[in-house]
Amino acid sequence: MNIRTTDQRTPSPTRPGVGQLSAPYADAVLGHAGRDWLRLNVPGHAAASGSDLAGFFGPRITALDFPPLLDGIDLGPDTPLDGALALAAEAWGARRTWFLTNGASQGNQIASMVAPALGRTLVVQRSVHSSVIDGLVLSGMDAVFVQPSVDPEQGIAHGVTAEDVAAALARTPDAAAVYIVSPSYFGAVADVRAIADAAHAAGVPLIVDEAWGSHFGFHPALPANALSTGADLVTSSTHKLAGSLTQSAMLHLADGPFADLLEPLVDRAFRLVQSTSASALLTASLDLARRSLVTGACATGSSVGAADRVRGAVRALGRFTVVSDGFHAFPDIVRADPLRIAIDTRAGGITGHEARRRLFRDHQVMVEVATDAAIVAVIGAGSVPDTDRFVEALHTLPSPLTTDSAGAAGGMLRLPAPGAAKLTAREAFLSPAVVVAAREAVGRISADTLAAYPPGIPNVLPGEVVTAEAVRFLQRTAAAPNGHVRGALDPGVTRLRVVA
Repeated sequence: MNIRTTDQRTPSPTRPGVGQLSAPYADAVLGHAGRDWLRLNVPGHAAASGSDLAGFFGPRITALDFPPLLDGIDLGPDTPLDGALALAAEAWGARRTWFLTNGASQGNQIASMVAPALGRTLVVQRSVHSSVIDGLVLSGMDAVFVQPSVDPEQGIAHGVTAEDVAAALARTPDAAAVYIVSPSYFGAVADVRAIADAAHAAGVPLIVDEAWGSHFGFHPALPANALSTGADLVTSSTHKLAGSLTQSAMLHLADGPFADLLEPLVDRAFRLVQSTSASALLTASLDLARRSLVTGACATGSSVGAADRVRGAVRALGRFTVVSDGFHAFPDIVRADPLRIAIDTRAGGITGHEARRRLFRDHQVMVEVATDAAIVAVIGAGSVPDTDRFVEALHTLPSPLTTDSAGAAGGMLRLPAPGAAKLTAREAFLSPAVVVAAREAVGRISADTLAAYPPGIPNVLPGEVVTAEAVRFLQRTAAAPNGHVRGALDPGVTRLRVVA
């Protein structure tokens, strides 16, 4: 869905190179599993056919579960792993790609850890994922936050503009890099090209958390990926919509002006946080997902068509509304991810949390996330689910909105404004701390990251003053059906850890 004309258009795909038709790492693991091994090494299940694991998952899963450092797979010159990494870099247009087995969170932590080599302060979109804040704790960097636009009706944060980034850089002489999120959890795509230009004009790289855009650039109906529009380092959560196994991801380095400096730093940081027992299953799934994306443009087009049918049906039936139809009102949004389907459920008389709960319980329909006002469904690239079933289940949800479905507190759950920053994330995290009742934490400095999850955007950061508004928001989120607050000491957020 185009919001307005920008340079974020995706070039027409070309025929994939012969190499892209292969999956060298996955093929090597499969070939290795087909041999008659006596396995006297880890993993301890030893691919035994009679094990509980083999009985539960099937013997092929355990047979493919190899440890790292095996000749002919990832050890030696020109290994299948080297080939798979090179093909991934080629597919995404990167100078170099790293496979991650601890999710995009690992990529965000790596990016934050290398930033101190570039400067003292990170210019960060305030609505980044909590793993970026975890990276600030690891790196000890100062941060200048750029506030995203917020849709007050939906209670969701979108992105930042190049103008706001440039203003933040102008007041940050020791800036190391700019760190943004695109697309957002709701599918809003930022003007990465303009933001990259602003960062480069200030002499710093642009780091993009593109966790939700790993499929971008692989079909004309999809936005261009961040690397092709000027980003220097990009985290890609390949398992989300690109089809690899959960917890697998990639980190991409652009062949740009900062590549020579960043590449050795990223490589060293990668070794610090990557498991020495990286899963062959996760790694093989990344290799296969890359091949599917590159060769599966027709399948991806079918996925876009399925998502378009859902949005068209919702508009035609008139009870609910499509959140992305209002994206044009926000200057930071230049496109919408067509594989994300965000539905305003309150327009149809039911909260998002209650809609999600009932879809799950009564219809066996799982959606990605709910807020007070909406649900977000996603369709993976290459997947064509039963969209009629979803539309029918959605429109059988009860209405009008009742006290039970709205929650005892009632009213729209709005995002709280962040409290004032008094310490760096690392200083607050490592300071002596005490646990107090939530009401007593108001006005004190948080020692933890607290984030309504999903999407995992921190509402309170280590080093920020806890506000009464934030406490109310987090407690109401926790009380909602399927509500969860990442970093909370208890499910109800009745106690908080603050700096002593």
